[in-house]
Amino acid sequence: MATAQLTASSISARSLPSFEGLRSSSVKFASAGHVKLAGLNQRSFRGLVVKAATVVAPKYTAIKPLGDRVLVKIKTAEEKSDGGILLPSTAQSKPQGGEVVAVGEGKTIGKAKVDISVKAGTQIVYSKYAGTELEFNGAKHLILKDDDIVGILETDDVKDLKPLNDRVLIKVAEAEEKTAGGLLLTEATKEKPSIGTIIAVGPGPLDEEGNRKPLSVTPGNTVMYSKYAGNDFKGKDGSEYIALRVSDVIAVLS
Repeated sequence: MATAQLTASSISARSLPSFEGLRSSSVKFASAGHVKLAGLNQRSFRGLVVKAATVVAPKYTAIKPLGDRVLVKIKTAEEKSDGGILLPSTAQSKPQGGEVVAVGEGKTIGKAKVDISVKAGTQIVYSKYAGTELEFNGAKHLILKDDDIVGILETDDVKDLKPLNDRVLIKVAEAEEKTAGGLLLTEATKEKPSIGTIIAVGPGPLDEEGNRKPLSVTPGNTVMYSKYAGNDFKGKDGSEYIALRVSDVIAVLS
């Protein structure tokens, strides 16, 4: 039988039937976070398979999202750089956009029926880690909530993004080239700014009665925002953009 020993708390667990493919061994977890596997070889893991997406069998020809969910066909990741260099899979940026294939019936807020904010055929951008991935009809898809859609993108330039709900699109200010003392900064030492100018705003979030509440910021405002929020993009002109929720905007500068 496999024995698991946690040295930090002296807890042992025996008879783990869910790991049938593993040979008898001792698995020790050191208090510093290192994991030691004794008596395991490559053949011991043949029965363990990890898949990133659910595969929908060919016998199913349609998927109907429920409630406020939408089905999106994911845009293929870029395989070449702007200069034509072939990128390895580890260097390919994970796509954050795709085409809406099907939508749910919407949701009810209070006494109001709220429809999905996009229709089938719409090109959208969505939150980085939203939804459930699946393979359907030989292509990668994503089922996500309507609120996880960042905005609508009808062109191939992010500056034209139309934010949805409570999101705003910001053009990021350029990083400072010099320190306050006049020293020239290298690319590695330039601090990423968290200040920018609002380019576009969404219609606002829904209140308890299903009505839109206008946002407290407007296009043209120079704002400061949380460093680790939102989705980052690069426009065709080389400028940096970020789309985030208005709650991640922490101040208006003037």
